[in-house]
Amino acid sequence: MTDSETSVYVLTWLIKWYERGNVAFVTFWRASNRILLLLCSLQKVKVLTRTASDYTRETTHDIHKIKRNLDPSLHPFEKAREYTRALNAAKLERMFAKPFVGALSGHTDGVYCMAKHPKKLTTIISGSGDGELRIWDLSERTTVWKVAGHKSIVKGVCCGPRNDLYFSCGTDKTVKIWNPEQSGEEPVNTFIGKFSFSAIDHHRSDSIFATSGSQVDVWDHNRSDPIKTFTWDADTINTVRFNQTETNILGGCGTDRTIILYDIRVGSPLAKLVMQMRTNSIAWNPMEAFNFTAANEDHNCYTFDMRKMECALNVLKDHVSAVLDLDYSPTGEEIVTGAYDRTLRIFNARKGHSRDVYHTKRMQRIFCVKYSMDSKYALSGSDDGNVRLWKANASEKIGPTDYRERASLEYADRLKERYKNLPEVKRILRHRNIPKAIKNAQRTKRIMLQSQKQKEENLRRHSKKGSVPHQVERKKSIVGATK
Repeated sequence: MTDSETSVYVLTWLIKWYERGNVAFVTFWRASNRILLLLCSLQKVKVLTRTASDYTRETTHDIHKIKRNLDPSLHPFEKAREYTRALNAAKLERMFAKPFVGALSGHTDGVYCMAKHPKKLTTIISGSGDGELRIWDLSERTTVWKVAGHKSIVKGVCCGPRNDLYFSCGTDKTVKIWNPEQSGEEPVNTFIGKFSFSAIDHHRSDSIFATSGSQVDVWDHNRSDPIKTFTWDADTINTVRFNQTETNILGGCGTDRTIILYDIRVGSPLAKLVMQMRTNSIAWNPMEAFNFTAANEDHNCYTFDMRKMECALNVLKDHVSAVLDLDYSPTGEEIVTGAYDRTLRIFNARKGHSRDVYHTKRMQRIFCVKYSMDSKYALSGSDDGNVRLWKANASEKIGPTDYRERASLEYADRLKERYKNLPEVKRILRHRNIPKAIKNAQRTKRIMLQSQKQKEENLRRHSKKGSVPHQVERKKSIVGATK
């Protein structure tokens, strides 16, 4: 007889005694308690076993896995707890929002142009109003190399893709090529033009660069004269920028309120766009080959598709003075702008209002801005002679973070994203301390825009139907486009 059959036989026998009501049953039960336990222990019972080492951290053994039932009916106050956590996360973000990293001081005049190295993360070059050029190490915040490169204002600088070459141009009608590691303070080559230069930019891979001034010239490193020249009824071209994806396309903006596109493979310009006010700078989207953004004198930035420039794709607002420069992040998702109102703003490339605004008491008019090659920092050059370094995300921690801290920050970001439209969370996330002058200018500008809209509405109401049509906001500033 097996162990199971023996157990069943004994239990059946005890039940029969219990049904007969025998008094000796209780006595027998007490006497045979240990025997019954022994018989039951002979059964093989399968149970779940969990090893503690599978759920604890190997190094310190201090984190244990928490068993949770994710059934929402068992957690009726989950949303209330998450809202409180989102509110606290929003408050902590504004509490730790300290975007200013440091200032690179050394220039004795305003910084009018700046360029980042395409292959060196911590290297930038800047040019000032007294003709001085400086190469900076961002990690050490020190000057690596400096030279009195030009006799007047340095209007443009750029970096070559190979051989650590740096290019500069100025109003002294010269373009100079520098190689600090080989030639030191002496230029490798000097190009003399017929007119003053206003900007310079280098091709992404080829040994050619473009300059702007009274005309757009394309130069080769090994030739003393331009290999191509473009003109299209423009007084002076302020800015010239190569497209980093479609590398044969370059764009420029002129003092006659025009934005002109050129193709270096052909001998004539591609298209011209006329705005109501002057454009100061343009920047190509590094991830979307046909899109570029223009910084305008009317306090706004306009994003266009070069294939259809009759209407802007997006309008970036919030500045209260002329926007002088802008730059895309390497991801193409954000834009940094610098304006004459002494503020630096960061925009989402697909939204119309800035997500953050940076300023300091001593910072003057911002003439040039750049995004770092890792998208984590923004740089600004201003009229006070300083190059300032800012965090792209004001509350982001500088330095390494361990796994637990990184997971906590990601969870807080998800909570803020989920509850960002609730009134209290939205109010805290939008709060910024801005200078009184800018706040007054914003109020005045808002009153002016409302008055203009009311005037148009009154004119439309008292005019013949259809004689005063509604104007699309993205077409208001465009006078015309030609090809």
